[in-house]
Order: sequence, then C-alpha cells, then structure tokens
Amino acid sequence: MEEFFVYVAVGFEIIGAVAMMVGFAIAVVLGVRALGRGEGGSAAFLVLRTTLGAAILLGLEVLVAADLIRTITSKPSLEEAATLGLIVLIRTVLSISIQIEIEGTLPWRRALLRSGGQVVADAVVRDKAATAAAGATGRAGSNPAAAERA
Repeated sequence: MEEFFVYVAVGFEIIGAVAMMVGFAIAVVLGVRALGRGEGGSAAFLVLRTTLGAAILLGLEVLVAADLIRTITSKPSLEEAATLGLIVLIRTVLSISIQIEIEGTLPWRRALLRSGGQVVADAVVRDKAATAAAGATGRAGSNPAAAERA
C-alpha cells in the first residue's frame, strides 16, 4: 500500500511542476500579446509577473499536497515530521511572499479569497477581453457601420 502512495505523491509532484511550466508558458504568451496590442512594456511586464506568480502559487500548493501525502503514508518518524514541517514552512513563506507581491496586500486582508488558478484564469479572461476590444476598435475605425454596432 505504501508503494501506491509513493506513486500518488510522485503524481502530485509532476502535476505541480507541470502547473508551473504551463503557467510560465501562459504568462509569456499573455505578456507578448499585451505588447502586441500596444499596451506598453509596463503593462506587459505586470501581466507576465502576475500570471507567473499565480502559476508558481498553484504549483507550490500542489507540491505541499505531495509532501503531505508522502509523509503521512510513510513510516512516521520525528525526523520526517520535522522535515515536512520545514518544507511546509518554507513553501508557506514563499506563497505568502508571492501573494503579497502580486496583490499588493496581505492575503488575509483580501475581501475575496482567490487561488493561484483563479488568478491565472482571470488573466486569460482579461487578455481575451482586451484583444476583443482592440479588434473592435480596429474594425470600427475602418467601417462606420461597425463603429455604430460596437
């Protein structure tokens, strides 16, 4: 049974790493798209930084779950418990630091709790809306009838 949970923990670790890699790719694409829309380097950097930070947060959350599974399903020892505590403490401090950096406020002071995945999803939605708005503006400028519909 212990071997099964080792595979489960490894699966969670892979998911956490993939979440960070996919989040990095999404962040780069969204940053380049913001530059392509002419939003400027500052806006593109902010999109890149926010989206990448959210992806790292999501990956860290999954990696903590992997560590918990690995520790509670193995032969318990004081050394393993201390190691888990240290790993969770380090990842928690990293997560809080990244959240403060992204949102500009302490996580427990936010009115609406949001996970890393929700922040990435919001960035994608904002990108689609900005692209649609830029496309509508470009079409409206060349076609007066389109301008009236927009």
